[in-house]
Order: sequence, then structure tokens, then C-alpha cells
Amino acid sequence: MTGALGRIGGLAAGAPWLILAALAAFVLSWVLGDQGLKLVFLGIGATLLTTALLLLAARGIAGLVARRRDAHLADFIAHDGAPSFATDPSGRITYQNRAAEDRFGYWRGMPLARALGETLANPVAVLHRMQARAAGLGAAREDVVTRRGQVRMSVHLVGEECFLWRLEDIFERPVTAQGTDTISLPMLTVSKTDTILYMNEPLRRIVGERVRTLDRIFTDLPLRSGAEHEITTPTGTVRAVVAEIEGPSGRREIYLLPMVTGRTTAADPTSFEALPVALMRLTPEGVVMAANRAARALVGSFEAGARLGDLLEGLGRPVNDWIADAVAGRADRRPEVLRARRPDREVFLQVTLSRTVEEGRPGLVAVLSDATQLKTLEAQFVQSQKMQAIGQLAGGVAHDFNNLLTAITGHCDLLMLRHDKGDPDFADLNQISQNANRAASLVGQLLAFSRKQTLKPQIFDLRDTLSDLTHLLNRLVGEKVTLTLSHDPALRLIRADRRQLEQVIMNLVVNARDAMPGGGTIRIETENVLFSQEVRRDRVSIPPGEYVVVRVNDEGVGIPVDKLGKIFEPFYTTKRAGEGTGLGLSTAYGIVKQTGGYIFCDSVVGAGSCFTIYLPAHVGSLETETPAPAEAPAAESALQPSTAHVLLVEDEVPVRAFASRALKLRGYTVFEAENAEEALRILEDPELRIDIFVTDVIMPGLDGPSWVREARKARPEVPVVFVSGYAEDVFNDGNPPVEHSVFLPKPFSLSELTETVNKQLHA
Repeated sequence: MTGALGRIGGLAAGAPWLILAALAAFVLSWVLGDQGLKLVFLGIGATLLTTALLLLAARGIAGLVARRRDAHLADFIAHDGAPSFATDPSGRITYQNRAAEDRFGYWRGMPLARALGETLANPVAVLHRMQARAAGLGAAREDVVTRRGQVRMSVHLVGEECFLWRLEDIFERPVTAQGTDTISLPMLTVSKTDTILYMNEPLRRIVGERVRTLDRIFTDLPLRSGAEHEITTPTGTVRAVVAEIEGPSGRREIYLLPMVTGRTTAADPTSFEALPVALMRLTPEGVVMAANRAARALVGSFEAGARLGDLLEGLGRPVNDWIADAVAGRADRRPEVLRARRPDREVFLQVTLSRTVEEGRPGLVAVLSDATQLKTLEAQFVQSQKMQAIGQLAGGVAHDFNNLLTAITGHCDLLMLRHDKGDPDFADLNQISQNANRAASLVGQLLAFSRKQTLKPQIFDLRDTLSDLTHLLNRLVGEKVTLTLSHDPALRLIRADRRQLEQVIMNLVVNARDAMPGGGTIRIETENVLFSQEVRRDRVSIPPGEYVVVRVNDEGVGIPVDKLGKIFEPFYTTKRAGEGTGLGLSTAYGIVKQTGGYIFCDSVVGAGSCFTIYLPAHVGSLETETPAPAEAPAAESALQPSTAHVLLVEDEVPVRAFASRALKLRGYTVFEAENAEEALRILEDPELRIDIFVTDVIMPGLDGPSWVREARKARPEVPVVFVSGYAEDVFNDGNPPVEHSVFLPKPFSLSELTETVNKQLHA
């Protein structure tokens, strides 16, 4: 509408001519004697006069709309702290706010390019480019290098004929409490390419001119924060200590502390206090003579006459020896990371000492920077490496143990086939079998920690699972402990291995019970939590999203702070010898992590502990699951003798011997191979009939999936049974590595092996 009114307003410029033409028509109608012509010219005059009046009215309306638009625009940007202009399509300024007048003067009615002529090197080209983009896209923005730094310019199309311009950070000055002009210390801002973006007035007085690159000022690049550097001036060189602050986009703010210029001068105390770089002045003995506001914020408050060694620790040798080396010039301005002796919080500082001479006396300047985040990341990395190494060790040990247990339980099954239940040896064999199964359970906990077990995830409601567990949990906690459950009424679904998650809850409840020998209450709570942004806790980052939270609270003895960071490590326990394996919490940790969740512990000695589990909420509804067909009983009579041919590939001799005998007892013809290469050589005979492959996953040379894929090229229909001490990476996503294959974890019994082979043959 604004554009239409503007065009009508342009046409209204011809209204006076239309009025003159109307008057001429009226005169002709008056002088002509013919009545018909008189009426014609009267009609023409009336039409022209009406058109002129309508155009003038339209121009008035357009002007009113424009004035109202300008008034609204003026109200909108009048109190904006950044200079703002409104221009017409020709680039003339129709309005400018107070900030623009203060910065550039009064330019209303003049071209914007003239107003910015002292700021931009080529204002016409910049404004034309940005206005053209705004006309097509509605807005445009650029960061433009100016004669005094950088300026961020933005322009928005308002209506169809007005452009709103805004300029931010004209002089690219660092944001400090008082601004750089109030600090008498020389400073400059440089880009990541060492281009100087801004120099304050004290530095311009020292250098004598406005320079563009850092090498025009310093003769000994690169700069090192806390080190002395030479500065080129019109009268020679001076030395100063450099202090740097890292800024956004690779920019740096560099402050200079003058030390020696033929005679020694100290920095202005006011500037020293206001400087945003943490600085300390030290005597050669390490006594702190002065510390500015930024330094006191890092190290905390301290008494006059305090030594640097009283404020910082962690060098590995006496701080006084380090100070003596710096005074003697032996420290070579190498930064050291130290810990501040603060009782309120943990702070790590990177400290650089520089030797100075003032009034003939040596001294030191300490430049401090906060390295807490760096040390936290380092601790996270060390902890991650440690847990990964422990996990790899646990997985490797579990893999080897499972091979041994497979051979033990397998040969035990073979012996039990030759003994009746009434046989005196049957009870001993049964004990061997049961204890082997207990050992397999412990190995399963190691696999859970190393996150190399096979999970069977399904979608379920955690409230139902906890309800089903309640009876068992009440039996576990005993009579002196009360168990209470509290649920979010709108609890989201989760996708996890139900059996494994039940084990996690049971482990946490048992630990809570053991922490309350005199009795108490265990509270299990669930709720939904939404994280709109990343949450950092205990050196872990939880990404944003929806989570189902499970909390297990107790009123027990609590866990000391020095032990809290180790509770999820395998074999670490706070219980007395013989009361625990140290695998319960490590198992819970592994299951939760493999499910994609997080587990944390909060504890107060004497008040109790709270374990919190975050599980990703399932997106969607509960899927209808088809119940799995009932498995065939393990009884011997359920299996019929078979004449199938089996290729058994296993590098562990005891396991291969047991598996071969077990399959032969069921009537299978077994071809044995100790590795993948031997298996492929056996299959080179095209006349050899093989009905099923039974193979280990991890072997020297080719692994199980690799050689099976090779063999499937010639025998594509042969089914596969993979066996392994743990589910290797090929099974991590829950899908088989090749088609028509199943996974049988070790240790397996005689009946489990033969049943699996039988099912896979008839699948």
C-alpha cells in the first residue's frame, strides 16, 4: 500500500496542470453558443477538476502515512544505543536517532553516504550493495573494516520505500568497566592475522602514528603474554611487558606495561587496577606488593605481605625456587599451571613470571589467567582414558574367562550325560556346573561394565517394570528397611533391555540396604525431565532432549568425597572384605551407558546417598510386540537325531573339542577348523556338503563375519551360528553381521548349543 500511495503522490505533481485544463474547459463552455458543445466542455472540465482533487487528496494521504511511519520508526529507534538511520530509496536520510547525531552530526535530508564518508573507505559501494540485497531479501548485514576498527552494519526494508540502517561497535573497543579511553595503559586490538583493528590514544602517542600491522610496532614477534618485548617509537625502542586477552573470532586485546624507557617508570596505579588482565607485582623474595582487581578475583582475598607460595600450590617443587629462577632469568618466562589455595572453590591458574627493573631494583610481574576449564578437560580426558583402559581390560579378561567356562561347563555336561542322578558323582558334577554358572554371572558383570554385552532392547513403561520388581525388592531389603515408590503420572516410555535394567535397580537397592544396617527408608522415584540445552555434570555433558529419570535414595552412612569418584570402577568397594565383589555399581554403570543413558551419585556422609539415572525418553508410542514363540524344552527327548553336516570353526582347542563332541552326540557330522583360513580351504571342495556354519567371532587372521561373507559367495544359503565371549562391534547395533545368522554367547551349555544349531537349521 505504501508503494501505491507513493506512486499516486508522484502523479499528484501534475494536479495543477489538470486544474488549469479544467478552467480552460469551463471558459470554452461559457463562450461557445452551441448548447451541445457547452455541455461537453462542462463535463470535461468537471472530470479534470475531480481527478486533480482526488490526486491531491491521495498525495495528502500518502504524506500522512509516511509521517506516521516515520513517527513510529522514530519512536522505535530513538533510544537505541547504536547509531541508526532511516533513508528513502535514493539514499537520503529521512530520520536519524540521537546516537547517530552524537556520533556523526546532523545529516537529515542528506545522503547517508556523505554521513559515513569519514567512517567507510568506500561508502557509496558498500551502501549500494547492502541496499540492493535488502530490497530483494528484506535485510542485509555485513562486518565492514573502517578507518578506526570494525563496524557491523545492518539494513532492513521497512514497507516498500524506507530502509532502516543500524551500526554496531563502530570503534571495536573492548568492553571493560570503564572503556579503553579511561585506561592510560597503551592497548590495541588485533585480528587473528595480526591486523590492527584498534589502537587507543595512549598507544598512538607512543607509536606516533596509526599503523595497520603488528610487526610495525613490535620488533620481536611472536608475542608472549607476560614477556617483555621491544616497541618501535619515533625516538627509538622501549621495552614493555605484554599482557593478552583472547577474544571472539581469534581477536586479541593486547595491553602494554611500560618498564624501561631510559629511566624506569611504573604503570599508573589507576590503570593497573582497572586492567582486565590479572597482574601481580612481586619482590625478588616472592612477596606480593600489588595485585589488581582481576588477580584478586582469581586468587581470592589475602593479607598484606603474603607470599606467592601462600596463594598458589602444585608446582612440584617450592614456589620460592621457581621465583628465584625467574629473578635470575633462568625461568625463560615459561608458564606454569598452579592451583589457587582457595577454601571456597577449585581454581587453576596459568602463571607467567617476567623479570623487571624499577629504579634499579629487580622485581617480577606475574601474569595470571584462569586455566580451570583446561584442567577440567584434562581431568575428563584422563578419567575417560582410565575407564576405557579398565573397560578394555575387563572385556579381554571376560572373553578369555568365557572360553574357559565354556570348556568347563561343556565337559561337565558331557560327564553328567554318563551319570544318573543317583550316582554318587552326579552331585559333585552338579556343584561344578552351578559354580561355573556363578562364575559366568560375574563375567557377565565385567562385560556389562566394558559395554560389550549383547542387549535386547524393547520399548516399555518403567512403572510396570518397577511394579513387577516390587515383590522381589521387598524380599531383598528385609524387614528393617521400608521401600517406597513414587512415579510421574505421565512418565514417558523408554527403549532398553528390561532384564538388564532390572539388574541395575536391584544392584542400587541392595547397596542402599547395605548402607542402612540399622534400617531406614529407600525411595525410588521416577519423573520426566526436559533439557533445553546441554547440561554439564561430574565431567559429563548431557545433550539436550527428553529423559526419564530414576532416583534411588537411601538414608544410609553415605560415601566420603574422596571415594565418590571411584565407586563406578570395577572391583572398587567401600564394603568390608568378603561383603562385596566391587562389580555391582560398575555393572550398573556399563548397562546404563550402553543403553545411552547417564548415572550419577550424590552423597552426604551420615545423611545418605542418591543415585540418579537419566535414560533417553522414547519418541513414539508403545509398539505391539509379537510374543516370541515358546522355546523348546532343554530335555534331551525334544531333540531328534540329525544327519546335517556342520563346519565348526573355533581357535580355542578345549571349546572346539567340547562343541564337536556335543554336536556328534546329536548325530551331526562335524568338520573342524581352527581358523578362518583353514575353514575356507575345507570349503574349496565343491562336492563337500555343509549345512550350517558354527564359528567364533574373534580369531587370529580373518574374523568370523569376514570369512563367512567370503564363503557365502559360493554357498549363499548356508545358515550361521556365531559364538563369542562377548558381542564384538559387529553386533553393537543389535543386528546380525550377515543375513540368516544368530548369536550364541559364551559360555553355553551342551543343550544350548545343540538347540541353537537345530533351530537355525529349521528356521
